[in-house]
Amino acid sequence: MNIKRSLQSLTKLEWSLWIASLLVIGLSFFMGDISILNIIGSLIGVTALIFISKGNVIGQFLIVIFSILYGIISIAFGYYGEMITYMFMTTPTAILSIISWVKNPYQENEVKVAKVTIKQIIIMFILSIIITAIFYFILKYLNTENLIISTISITTSFIAGYLTYLRSPYYALGYSANDIVLIILWLYATFINITYFPMVLCFVMFLFNDLYGLYNWQKMLKRQNQNK
Repeated sequence: MNIKRSLQSLTKLEWSLWIASLLVIGLSFFMGDISILNIIGSLIGVTALIFISKGNVIGQFLIVIFSILYGIISIAFGYYGEMITYMFMTTPTAILSIISWVKNPYQENEVKVAKVTIKQIIIMFILSIIITAIFYFILKYLNTENLIISTISITTSFIAGYLTYLRSPYYALGYSANDIVLIILWLYATFINITYFPMVLCFVMFLFNDLYGLYNWQKMLKRQNQNK
């Protein structure tokens, strides 16, 4: 895991996407009384996704940091589902993904892409149903804001994390779905308190980065298969 070489491996498109993401989120700081924690968390988050879209394990380390910060931000607005999801599901999943990715390198700073099996997909759907049902009642008990959307966020986050651990290109579809859910959640929060606006921009840029991740991982899979 070489940070200098990781930065050098970024293409012009990836540099452009990363810088644009940082600028969009950074400029939101000047739109009002915006929490510095929201800004920092968002900047770390979009940086993580650039490296994840490259199959670079550095991105997973950054996701651990982002998840903790995001959990703290979520508590402040009463989004207990988001706090639980990121602190107790996304963070452990990112740690497991670090282990999985380090054990399955394709080359330096790039993970070996894998195809999910039918068995793994069945397990994913069964676990998704169980987790969704359990957390619905937990979030309801906690009087979570926007209960249904918060529950859907947990489902999409689990699917995305599961596929990330398995090193599947379709992790990005799970995260893209989760991005859309979170854009809706934080738009609601922003209407009440403008300080949460960076979180809206954060997940808008997350969506662009995750869609690029889907595209790039498909390219990685094709290239790795050709070089067998």
